[in-house]
Amino acid sequence: MSQRNLIEGNPVLVVVDIQNGDPPQAGVTPIPHMQSDGSWVTNATKLIQGARDANVPVVFIQEAHRRDLIDFGRELDGAEGVHLLEGDHGTEIRSEIGMTEDDYFIKKRRYSCFFGTDFELLMKGLHANTLIFIGGLTDVCVHYSFVDGHQNDYFCRVVEDSVTGSSLDAHKASLNAMEYLQTGARRNTAEVLQTFQQRAEDLTVAESLGEPQSVLR
Repeated sequence: MSQRNLIEGNPVLVVVDIQNGDPPQAGVTPIPHMQSDGSWVTNATKLIQGARDANVPVVFIQEAHRRDLIDFGRELDGAEGVHLLEGDHGTEIRSEIGMTEDDYFIKKRRYSCFFGTDFELLMKGLHANTLIFIGGLTDVCVHYSFVDGHQNDYFCRVVEDSVTGSSLDAHKASLNAMEYLQTGARRNTAEVLQTFQQRAEDLTVAESLGEPQSVLR
């Protein structure tokens, strides 16, 4: 299959679970994370601002569980411990990425942003065609959300230097798996920012000509 454009139709930036994170318990982190210099968070922050400048909707996803653990299901059968409980500081969206009142917010109980949420209703309302995923974990919530997007016929992109995984091997394997589903799914921050910048410039021109924003869709 030939590679599609980075953006097909109307894009949405999906910010998956960029949260403060739970502190270690008895020296063990509830959710494993790969070693990282933190640049992925810096990149994600740039993309969020770039999306806003280009009039691209930004949707923040937050995983949050009830404190009585009733909605964990089988999540605790694997490598993860109890994590991201409602009311905990670690569950809150990280302040440095700058969520605003103009952004959209979805709370989820499970890994995929589609599962048991109104995410699909929001996408229909936004007339979304392309979902651009950033955040974490690459091999868990990002991957499963990507797959559900793919199965619901969205064009899906993952920004490989704006996501982080549970391990480097798992991160790489999931990026490869997503690329397998849609050729050209793997993108980098620089090229997405460039595309957003071009859309912002097109929007400025359209506004100067008195054209509706819908001409960019």
